[in-house]
Amino acid sequence: MKARIAIDQVRPRTPNAEHPAKAVVGEPVRVSADIFRDGHDILAARLRWRPAGDAADWTEIAMHELTNDAWEAKLTPAVIGLHHFVVEAWTDAFATWRRKVTLKLEAGEPIEVDLEEGALLLLARADLAPAGKAGKAVKEELGAAAEALRQPCGMMDTRGASPPSTSHTIAARLELAMSEQVGRLMAGPAGAVDLTAGPVMGLWVDRPLAGCGAWYELFPRSEGGLVGTIERLSAVAGMGFDVVYLPPVHPIGRTARKGADNSLLAGPDDPGSPWAIGAAEGGHEALNPELGTLDDFAALVRRAGELGMEVALDYALQCSPDHPWVFQHPEWFIRRPDGSVAYAENPPKRYQDIVALDLWGTGEGSRMDAWQACLDVALVWVARGVSVLRVDNPHTKPFPFWEWLITRVHAEHPEVIFLAEAFTRPKVMAKLAEIGFSQSYTYFTWRNTAAELTDYGTELTQGPVADYMRPSFWPNTPDILSGALRGGPIATFKARLVLAATLSPCYGIYSGYELGENEPASEDNEEYAHSEKYEIKHRDWSAPGSLAPYITRINSIRRRHPALRILRNLTFAASNNPAIIAYSRHTDDRSDVVLVVVNLDPHTPQEATLSLGLGALGLPWALAYEAADELSGSVFSWIGPNPFVRLDPVVEPAHILHLRSGP
Repeated sequence: MKARIAIDQVRPRTPNAEHPAKAVVGEPVRVSADIFRDGHDILAARLRWRPAGDAADWTEIAMHELTNDAWEAKLTPAVIGLHHFVVEAWTDAFATWRRKVTLKLEAGEPIEVDLEEGALLLLARADLAPAGKAGKAVKEELGAAAEALRQPCGMMDTRGASPPSTSHTIAARLELAMSEQVGRLMAGPAGAVDLTAGPVMGLWVDRPLAGCGAWYELFPRSEGGLVGTIERLSAVAGMGFDVVYLPPVHPIGRTARKGADNSLLAGPDDPGSPWAIGAAEGGHEALNPELGTLDDFAALVRRAGELGMEVALDYALQCSPDHPWVFQHPEWFIRRPDGSVAYAENPPKRYQDIVALDLWGTGEGSRMDAWQACLDVALVWVARGVSVLRVDNPHTKPFPFWEWLITRVHAEHPEVIFLAEAFTRPKVMAKLAEIGFSQSYTYFTWRNTAAELTDYGTELTQGPVADYMRPSFWPNTPDILSGALRGGPIATFKARLVLAATLSPCYGIYSGYELGENEPASEDNEEYAHSEKYEIKHRDWSAPGSLAPYITRINSIRRRHPALRILRNLTFAASNNPAIIAYSRHTDDRSDVVLVVVNLDPHTPQEATLSLGLGALGLPWALAYEAADELSGSVFSWIGPNPFVRLDPVVEPAHILHLRSGP
């Protein structure tokens, strides 16, 4: 028989609850559900949770009702790994009784029988008290409350009129039963005949870096190899980045090697694309000797740690035609009718220097051999100190493969973070997050207008996908120079940086951004001219006008404001000018409230009147409050929900305002 109490829409959850939702250590997780039953009896609910495999008792948290049968509670996980939680509900017979008695008294109705009902409820709970001193005290207190309800009423009326001195008033008989102490003792599901549990849900808890981090991508070969990259780390850390991300560092194939500007003819000095992995020197487990040695790589990881950063490595499951796997395991690759190995292509893009692994294959044995080889690669680099893997094109590999691989990596190393480079269809991107990826690239790169950013930001932080997909906002990548950055002025680079760093707790930039590199390959090609994917770049990091100090300030602001480190707290404010976008973030207790205002027009000063929800931000409606600009140092005094803002992009295209009540 189905339960009488309905527990619906439990969140957080993945679409079919087959996979766990996402959380991070130390960050409160809001668990919500719709809970209701027939009739008018009062319900109670609780949240129970614990780490998976933990033999200890479940942690229990009382849920509270919001409106329209919606309930919630918050849990705060303390360890990484898989957790389970369940919502339970029951009819609160004692609370229902107290409400009924109160309403009858107010209406002047007789309650003698109701008092006996209350006494029976109290005595039934007293019988369930545990043995021992504490249980005895509970029995005595509940018994006393029941005895008071059963005191004779004498000649008094049911509305509590003054009785003879030998009688007890209604108020006196009810005093103990209505007390807070007895209410606490009667709380909980003990003795409830309709205790109902919702489904047991999963919650994967990552370390904090999975939920919030600033990434910087660089090519070691452009820094003089691994030794030169070690020297560059101080500057990267100085800008406030948490992760330095390296494209593949493996040997690069010679067959069909690409030349400068993606030319099909490579010269003798062309280094080739790092994503054309594998040569005579080895495959995915090997290090390109042109970059240095494994000792150099270990020194790089060690130095990054000393500077408070981690090294992320590109995990690209593809091969050059020279990869050892092509010869050792030809069955792992797609063969064309002429017997050649099919190269990777996504017309009109073609990657003649890359052959794609067939990770589904025609035989289960061959398939599992290939999967195991890929897992071994991941574990080799984790053993070398890499706990962050940026996965290249995961949407071109089978979903079951990723679920299998991520589960096995996490079984040994739950600290490993997987970033999906999933520039693909929305449902595919979401599915990859669902089956285990810690973070995902997004469409932020192509969202430029206020309407586009508002819709997309709301979808990613407030919609169902926010339960399990963590967006990472990148204004640029080695593959993508799009939108206003193409030929854009430095104001655009500033504005897009502010947007990426404050719309999402996870964001990143590709090196050269601080120098305002803005030359596209062509009008119809969103890649960079003279792409670093095919040549070594020599940059002057000391060039005047560098955005390095600006980036440093932005990352410092992110670290000082906990509101900017939370995903699901984004609220857009209305602006009467579509060239001005405004949005706020706040901590649960409103101790930190940040308002970001950005001029999306890089050429013209723009002004707007905003409409802020001051109540939701914990700010006064009629009194002055401060808006301290973290970028300029200016402090504004505002009154009311409609402040006026003006931003000149040449001077500063954005405000990052710390809102606080005035003195």
